[in-house]
Amino acid sequence: MFPARRTTAMASTTVVLATAGTLLSLTTPASAATTCTSPVFKRQFFANTTFSGTPKKTDCDNAIDQNWSGAPASGLPSNNFGVRWSVTRDFGSGGPFALAASGLDGIRVYIDGVRKIDLWKNTSTTVSKTVNVTIPSGKHSVRVDYVNWTGSAKVKFTYTPRTSATVDKVKPLTPTGTSATYDQATGKAKLTWSKNKEMDLAGYRVFRRLKGASFGSAPITTTTSTSYTDATLPVTGESTYFYEVRAYDKAGNESAGTADQAVTTADLTAPAAPTGLDTSLSFSGIHIEWTEVAGAASYRVYRAPKGSSAYVRIGDATTASYLDTSAVEESSYHYQVTALDAAGNESARSATLTATRPDVTAPPAVTGLTVTPTAYGFSLTWDPNPAPDLGRYLVYRGELRGDEEKVCSVHEVEWLGADTTSYEYATLPDGEEACLFVDAYDDNWWSAWKMTGEANIVTATELDVTPSVATPEGSPLELTATGGEGAEGNHLTWYWSSTRQETTGFRVYRWNPATGTYEKIADLGTGAMEYYDTGAQRGTTSFYWVTNLAADGTESVPAGDWAATAP
Repeated sequence: MFPARRTTAMASTTVVLATAGTLLSLTTPASAATTCTSPVFKRQFFANTTFSGTPKKTDCDNAIDQNWSGAPASGLPSNNFGVRWSVTRDFGSGGPFALAASGLDGIRVYIDGVRKIDLWKNTSTTVSKTVNVTIPSGKHSVRVDYVNWTGSAKVKFTYTPRTSATVDKVKPLTPTGTSATYDQATGKAKLTWSKNKEMDLAGYRVFRRLKGASFGSAPITTTTSTSYTDATLPVTGESTYFYEVRAYDKAGNESAGTADQAVTTADLTAPAAPTGLDTSLSFSGIHIEWTEVAGAASYRVYRAPKGSSAYVRIGDATTASYLDTSAVEESSYHYQVTALDAAGNESARSATLTATRPDVTAPPAVTGLTVTPTAYGFSLTWDPNPAPDLGRYLVYRGELRGDEEKVCSVHEVEWLGADTTSYEYATLPDGEEACLFVDAYDDNWWSAWKMTGEANIVTATELDVTPSVATPEGSPLELTATGGEGAEGNHLTWYWSSTRQETTGFRVYRWNPATGTYEKIADLGTGAMEYYDTGAQRGTTSFYWVTNLAADGTESVPAGDWAATAP
């Protein structure tokens, strides 16, 4: 013997599927007070063969087909127990069914309380019986009683429709809940209806007729679904069509048709495509025009970047022209135009017109400029300029002049790329007041300052990091210090400012603000005329001395210079 084929306890309600010839579901136990969802059976276990008293267990069972070895549930004996299955379901139009039962020991089958199968005896061999019955339309109850007196316990029961055309003469019920809708945008009609309850249902047939005509003998479609989308309706003019749905079963019986469902088609025939596209000069944008289309109520304008086929609708017009003010200056575009009639039908697109908008606008003035004094000069940041054709930035630095009304006398500092919004300006921080601004240029070299003479100027005072010890005059050397751009350090070069003197070498000093002195950083040979200071800190200004070492051990007056490096 094998254990019973049933699922473990779950708390959710059963989800049910019905197919012709059998019942399918997910099984879930239920308490004695729980109603199992049709067509799942409610199963009750009794500790007797008379089905008396309170069941020891109640659950849901999707099919009656069990073998038990010993007690089938907790609290039941292994012999002399009873199991009852019951369900009420909608059989639709009903019809001929075959009831098949088998088991060890006793089994009885009832339809609406009327006994149809009676195999009620204690037996050591499996007994079985099949009975043909006709079940009326609508809802009916099915009950199966099984008892085990002694020995093995085995029970199986099915109820299936008889689908032979010679036996089944019962038509399915007419489908209910039918409705039809029409989509004017696509010219398609959609029908929906409720699912029939017949277990031998084979599908549905959909019929269509023009107003004033009758339904033909052939359906426009056959489906097992409960919806259908008709994509074969005419798309010219307005006409009314009617639909009906009929159900049919596996024996070929067809139901009566549903009530007619009407839809009225729309005119979906578009006008001709516009022709003669041309462009004319306009400083406000790109102006395009075309020949008027007969029957057109309006037009749509589509645009794509030159070289692209990704057209986007940019506007509508009621006359045969359009001004594209959103076109970017100095950019080229492809244009196509369509015509629409009063019903909203849109034509094919016109031939492509390519046009370019000239650049006549400078970028707006740079905003958000912030100038921060640093130990190497100034740190500048500003807002990104929104000009779509931005080409570059130019940093200006100047001095304020005048008494009552000051003006900023500027000079160029640095050209920067369009993707830059900051600049580290390395210059000698010696406490001077400066005025600075950043100008934006487009690809045509237009700028706000060049065109208007106005800019958003920011004033700032440098930090004063000059040494407290002044460089004396009279050195025989000239020193030039250049800020390093990488790991090579600041570059120092020097030469004799007058007559070359006797030398045993050169000495290099660097100012240390912490100690307030110039500190020696290198002694070089007689042929050395340059030095790379790799120990110099970036992001600051370094001050240097270089002296000549004479043969008598004396040191010349120093030559001095500075080098500022950004971080």
